[in-house]
Amino acid sequence: MKKFAFLAVLLALPAAAQSPGPARRSGADSSSAVADIRQLWVIASGYVLAAAEAMPDSAYAFKPAPEVRSFGQLIGHVANGQQLLCGMALGQSPVETGPTSKAELLAALKESNALCAGAYALADADATKPLNATAQKAWAANGFGTPRSRLYALMMNAWHDNEHYGNIVTYMRLRGMVPPSSQPRP
Repeated sequence: MKKFAFLAVLLALPAAAQSPGPARRSGADSSSAVADIRQLWVIASGYVLAAAEAMPDSAYAFKPAPEVRSFGQLIGHVANGQQLLCGMALGQSPVETGPTSKAELLAALKESNALCAGAYALADADATKPLNATAQKAWAANGFGTPRSRLYALMMNAWHDNEHYGNIVTYMRLRGMVPPSSQPRP
């Protein structure tokens, strides 16, 4: 079912990219494929950032079990993943950082969010292009299999952020905290 939904999106993209409307040409159309995926990423990345800010500095070393990442390592992993995947979508060489303090990790996460904001501003026509040679090498080096389109890298990034936000929720609950997605709305 997931493969069918993904295939349906991919098959619809060439026709959508050819739409002559001015909003489509500018990338501002909220019904574009990139805009739809961007909305998923905005929600997930906002929750990840809010959780990273809310977690006390002293809890960044917290591990629910010895064999899993600490909370800080998890935040660093998300930041590095965003640098990698959004950088690929933009045709850049990936940059991996190794910050350890809460302040450094928050800065790395915000930097990766800024990079991704640029990547999610791609027009559908640009996003459906294949990854460039630099990104294809990074794709292969990270064991992702056959290189895909820039749009696929953006979808993978949104999925990755959501996957790890699920981990973050568990870490927060184990610390007696309410995760951002469960907090009351104003």
